Amino acid sequence: MRYFIYFSYDGTAYHGWQVQPNANSVQEELQKALSTLLREDISIVGAGRTDTGVHARRMAAHFDIERELDCKQLAYKLNRLLPKDIAVYNVEHVADDMHARFSAKSRTYHYYIHTAKNPFRRAYSCQINFPLDFDKMNEAAEHLLTVEDFAAFCKSHTDVKTTLCDVTTAKWIQQSPTEWYFEITANRFLRNMVRAVVGTLVDVGRGKLSIEDFKNVVSGHNRSDAGESMPANALFLEDVVY
Repeated sequence: MRYFIYFSYDGTAYHGWQVQPNANSVQEELQKALSTLLREDISIVGAGRTDTGVHARRMAAHFDIERELDCKQLAYKLNRLLPKDIAVYNVEHVADDMHARFSAKSRTYHYYIHTAKNPFRRAYSCQINFPLDFDKMNEAAEHLLTVEDFAAFCKSHTDVKTTLCDVTTAKWIQQSPTEWYFEITANRFLRNMVRAVVGTLVDVGRGKLSIEDFKNVVSGHNRSDAGESMPANALFLEDVVY
């Protein structure tokens, strides 16, 4: 029988989602907790991989077991056993062909920035100390909706088979006079893609790149032409839709 887990985590203390040989990961913590509670070795498959320090407000994973489970009770026990920076929302039985990664229709990320010093934002938002033109940044972001190949924003030397993605949302949203976030939704994401996109849009916002320059970066498919990768602590996987 196949079960889905929906959960969130603060990625500050973890070397990303995926199990690492010499570092703690969110996947490892969940597998340990499930294996302890269910008294057998449990392996879980996540909806995707988040890098070191990246957070998830709503992530999904699946695992298989040959017996029926009390989902509500399992979620309760997991939350008692897991570290305080991982929280399970619910566990549910799903069809055997449901897959946490391959059945996902879309994923949404938010990247948070603030433009004035704020001690309460520093852990989960990136402080930008120069003026930004968000109208131009949104004009550039809108171009991403017409793009298929995102090689310009893919981390170098990765083993991905394709750099094609279908981006359906890409926009900057203002929360307060000094707080913004970038929302991007796509069917799939490349490694480091969101932070590289944000870094390049910030270059547009500060006047280092024109809109035309931005389009040329995208069409050039060369990571070295794009902006720097922004810090991981301000990036959240917001949602996964099935």
